[in-house]
Amino acid sequence: MTWVELPEDTGFGIDNLPMGVFLGGGRPGFRHGVRIGDRVLDLAAVTELPVHRTGTLDRFLVAGPDAWRILREQVTDWLTDERHRARVEPHLLPLDGVRMCRPIGVPNYVDFYSSKAHAENVGRLFRPDGDPLPPNWRHLPIGYHGRAGTVEVSGTPVVRPCGQLGPPTDGLPPFGPTARLDFEAEVGFVVGAPSEPGERVRVADVAEHVFGVCLVNDWSARDLQAWEYQPLGPFLGKSFQTSMSPWIVPLAALEAARVTPPPRDTELLPYLRDDDAPWGLDLTLAVRINGQLVSRPPFRDMYWTPAQQLAHLTVNGASTLPGELFASGTVSGASPDQWGSLLELTANGAHPLTLADGSTRTFLEDGDTVAITATAPGPGGSRIDLGEVSGEILPTRP
Repeated sequence: MTWVELPEDTGFGIDNLPMGVFLGGGRPGFRHGVRIGDRVLDLAAVTELPVHRTGTLDRFLVAGPDAWRILREQVTDWLTDERHRARVEPHLLPLDGVRMCRPIGVPNYVDFYSSKAHAENVGRLFRPDGDPLPPNWRHLPIGYHGRAGTVEVSGTPVVRPCGQLGPPTDGLPPFGPTARLDFEAEVGFVVGAPSEPGERVRVADVAEHVFGVCLVNDWSARDLQAWEYQPLGPFLGKSFQTSMSPWIVPLAALEAARVTPPPRDTELLPYLRDDDAPWGLDLTLAVRINGQLVSRPPFRDMYWTPAQQLAHLTVNGASTLPGELFASGTVSGASPDQWGSLLELTANGAHPLTLADGSTRTFLEDGDTVAITATAPGPGGSRIDLGEVSGEILPTRP
């Protein structure tokens, strides 16, 4: 039990303790913080360590799982033992008095395509007469390398992108602002301890390399994407911006949320088998447009787990770096109220979605704000909150 006064039913209790980077609070420069309730513990002030005064968590993350565990145990002790209260309490800052920053450097960003329901929904839209899943989908986690430099922290506005909108009509492809701007509700995983070139990360070793979990919105311009993606996949239709939540929830906080993933349709190669180390996670996402609930995607239904994604990402010997981000791909469930994109919710614009206020959407309009939140079961019946990733759509710049 913590001595910190917490809001009722908070998901940021002593069992969570996510990490982030902040500015403000009457303190100079970038500082690392741990969230407890509606306050932020200033790690730089409490520990007096330079590693917690950097603009990202990367220099701390590279120290590896022993360092992560020790800090988590220390913070838990500080916030539960009254002996530490007089020293620690002055460094608990109001959350609304600080500005959260992108918590990691993101030297690399990979986005996967791991929800079977989402892949089948998309396949039925674009390949109605064939198998909705590509022939490789059941054998490996499909992914693409995104543009790491355009990963932004939650709250950063999203400027409507321009590009080629489809095949030529009068000799040239039409060009202009996307008319099919979409969200994708995803879960992200932050690499802490790196792997060396040529090294393969085993499924069983994911917790030795992945520090924690965040929320991701992989904004997508569907008209740009549809025209450009063959034969090399997503490019400008997704690279304009990806948003991530500011708090990284440690994997250690999600042990009670671990579940066995759904049954697989086919036998897997040995490096992807996870019978002895399942890393499904029971996370429940919620997607809101302008505050109005449109979907509750269930992450526990994901076909490919983060452990399998990391194993596949490195099976060719590709190294990883501290502060890397890889994301799950759109999270969707079996029913329409669990679909994680407007592409699915509106059947690619054919069936407008009616919001609670009576307005309709086929795709996102200027001025819309999309917010994605998530929770998970914690120890002893508690709930773990993963925070929020949000962004407002701004008009195209001239």
